[in-house]
This record gives sequence, structure tokens and C-alpha cells, in this order.
Amino acid sequence: MTKVAFIFPGQASQFVGMGRDFYESSALARQYYDLAETRLGFPLKKFSFEGPLSELTKTRITQPAIFVLSCIIFFELKARGYLPDMVAGHSLGEYSALVACGALTFEDGLDLVKIRAEQMQIASEQKPGTMAAIVGLDYDQVKKIISESNFSGICQIANCNSPNQIVISGDVYKVQALMTDLKKAGAKMAVELSVGGAFHSDLMQPASEALKEALTKTEFKTPDCPIYSNVTATATRNPQEIRNRLYQQLTSPVLWTDTIRNMIADGAEIFVEVGPGKVLQGLVKRTSADVNVTGVSKFSELEQIAWN
Repeated sequence: MTKVAFIFPGQASQFVGMGRDFYESSALARQYYDLAETRLGFPLKKFSFEGPLSELTKTRITQPAIFVLSCIIFFELKARGYLPDMVAGHSLGEYSALVACGALTFEDGLDLVKIRAEQMQIASEQKPGTMAAIVGLDYDQVKKIISESNFSGICQIANCNSPNQIVISGDVYKVQALMTDLKKAGAKMAVELSVGGAFHSDLMQPASEALKEALTKTEFKTPDCPIYSNVTATATRNPQEIRNRLYQQLTSPVLWTDTIRNMIADGAEIFVEVGPGKVLQGLVKRTSADVNVTGVSKFSELEQIAWN
């Protein structure tokens, strides 16, 4: 039997207008958007549907916006009888994945995302940092160059997105200096990202500690299907392990390439990106050409989705 993996996007997948078509077309979407807006205490619909982009890209707004739409799309798929055999999410997307596999309620997931987003923005403002995408070098090559750098400060691998795309994160001056070193070492591209801070680096430690308290108080249930963690790239159905991995996630690299490979090794033949944009579809295709990849980002795509 064909196994289906649902994968959920993270920050940087947002776009102005996201979710408007769902809100206009679906009573279910209206229910969850209205619930989320009340719970968050800011005009989520306005920022998502109308922008401006400068507001939507703020970490404290972006993360709840992506989470809410991703969950709504999952609920719409579920209502049509589409369910995953396994799930994973890229950074923030791990929270959407946890709702999809039944480990978290939508409300608890939203509360955690709200705290996570606020604390990450605070940490970024207190200790400004940046991130850069490196194309054309693999994990070991990038790690070696970082370890041999003479520049002081923090720079770490933040994301292993595909076999030849690595993201680094840390202090602005060190990341920028290493971009030059990585280009000299053969990187085809080294591009600084327009992000709110140095995510998945030690600069996020204050946010991680603030999130830990909320994670401790939140109930995690045994998932309906395996969830693959960013921190280990391996599957788990253990609630305490899930909680621990979320705590570690903010300062650890997102092992996305290994996650996709492990899901394929465990039988995944179809990957469905559930949420705004198509970033993860591209990463899966660059990791394996042997699987089917599709996604739902807009209501029209929901109406056309089929893989059985």
C-alpha cells in the first residue's frame, strides 16, 4: 500500500493574500481563523489577507499566520478523507505536523506558536543575527569551513535543506565573513536571507528557555502516526520525546534532508506539502527524484488534489 507523507512549511513561506480564498470559500476556515484571531489578540486575517508584507514578515505574526493556514488546509484534507501515514514539519512546521498527527490540539499548538514567535522576536532584537543560504557545498564541507574560521562569534549550521543547500546562522559579521570563505571554497551561491534573526543557533537560547516552561505545561498525546523530528530526523510517537525535541529545536539544525530520506526509507512514496507556498516541494525533489510530490497552498488546489 502506498504511504503518504504530509510535510508542513516553516517561516519564509508566507505571502500577502494567503488564506483569503479559504476564508471566503470555507466555513471551517472561517471558524479557525476567527478562533485564532481571538486567541492571538491581533488582526491575523488582515495581516494574512491584506498585508502589508513588512508586517506579515515579522516573526511574531508570520509564525502564527503560517501555522493557522497550514492547520486549516490539513483539516480540509481530513474532511475529504485524506490522512497521512507519517508527518514532518520544517522548523515552525513541526507544530502544524503535531496538530495533524493528533499530538497537539489546535488551541495548544497555537498557544505554543504564539509564545515561540514572540520569544524568538525578542531574542532577535536583543542579540541581532542573520542567516545565509549556501548552495553547492554539502554539510561536511560547510561544517569544516565553519570550524576552521578564525573569526570570533557564533556561526552554526541551521538548516540542511537538501543535499546541496545548507543554511548558516549566527552573528551578522561572522556569517557575512563565512559567506566569503564559502564562496572561495566553491559554493555556487551564498545569499544572506531576509529573516528576523539567527534562528536555530545559540543566539536563540533565551527563546528556547522561555518556550521550555510552556512546553512543560502543555499536554502532548500519543500521535496517530509517526512524526519525524527536526532535531534527529527520526520518527517518534513518544509524547515526552516530542516535548524534549521541540525544546532543543530552536538552537539545533533542522535536519531536513535526512528527514526526507528517512521517510522514504520507511515507505513514503507521495509527499504532500500542506501550507502556504511550495518551498518544501522543491527541497523534496532535490533530495529524491523517485517520489511523487504535490501540495495544497490555495483553495483551488484543495479541490483538485488527488493521489489515490
